[in-house]
Amino acid sequence: MATRIAKMTIERAGAVREPCLACAGESRGVSARDVEPARAATAGILNVDKPVGLTSHDVVARTRQASGLRKVGHAGTLDPAASGVLLVCLGQATRVTEFLMRGRKRYDAEIRLGVTTDTGDGEGRVTRRVPEFDVGQEDVQEALSRFKGHIQQIPPMHSALKHQGTTLYRLARQGIEVEREPRPVEIYDLRLTDWTPPTFRLLVECSKGTYIRALATDLGDVLGTGAHLQHLVRLACGPYTLEDAVSLTEAVQCLTDGQWQQILHPVDEALLGFEAVTMDGEAETMIRHGQQVHGPEPLGAPFCRAYSSSSGRFVALLQYDRQSKTWQPRKVFNLDETTA
Repeated sequence: MATRIAKMTIERAGAVREPCLACAGESRGVSARDVEPARAATAGILNVDKPVGLTSHDVVARTRQASGLRKVGHAGTLDPAASGVLLVCLGQATRVTEFLMRGRKRYDAEIRLGVTTDTGDGEGRVTRRVPEFDVGQEDVQEALSRFKGHIQQIPPMHSALKHQGTTLYRLARQGIEVEREPRPVEIYDLRLTDWTPPTFRLLVECSKGTYIRALATDLGDVLGTGAHLQHLVRLACGPYTLEDAVSLTEAVQCLTDGQWQQILHPVDEALLGFEAVTMDGEAETMIRHGQQVHGPEPLGAPFCRAYSSSSGRFVALLQYDRQSKTWQPRKVFNLDETTA
């Protein structure tokens, strides 16, 4: 039988910023200095500036080795030739990767006109050259206007998507090309930041699933010159920016030395877009046992971050069921655990 959450409060996420738990605990008579952050030594989000030449998996492998943790993964692949923000999740933070991946991505992209490659970037085999062309800055601006907003994009063959259980890039390496269905993506911002023909640079802000290599190829097709992505830097993934990223060398050193707190972001930081809820001990026990609890209806999205009203510690991500009018545990965290 479900029970009401005692003394439950709900706030918009904008009013509950980090340290989230200190805010939640302090509002229930707990001193901020007594609140343990949701940053256990075995769980956190690492914002790494991935260097050119390494795969995203390489970064994960080095992080796993340095930390000694089994559960390590990333929240959005970056090609080996690209650099910039790569979010690496450690321990129980791997359970929030789906929410990190929903965040908008921002890129600095350098595109080369007149040369087309089979991969869409400078790593591939040249398939077409147009040594001379008459394309001006105004032509590029007009072409860019076609790709703003909601668009349909055909993913490149050299990608991690799968066709009948086999990744496309493996098929491409065998010389096999298969038909790919267009996928809906959204380009929120697309600006020309530099025009130095035959290259130009773009600032791109886009949704999950957008391939900048495909964007470069499509722009080349529209302009009639062909094009490929010459250089790419991911400037941001959601609220995580390149300015706040740490180098892979620094990350590995901190993890090796046990200086986790210097570089890890709290697990619940990935969920700051959802409302925050505090609950009493009885409700927390029920949530930890997978039971439903009653509480105020959500103000927006049907999710909320649940915190202990006594300690301020992050407990769970809850999902609201409108039919039963109860909150159900979607993901429960045990951030006091010392094992990954």
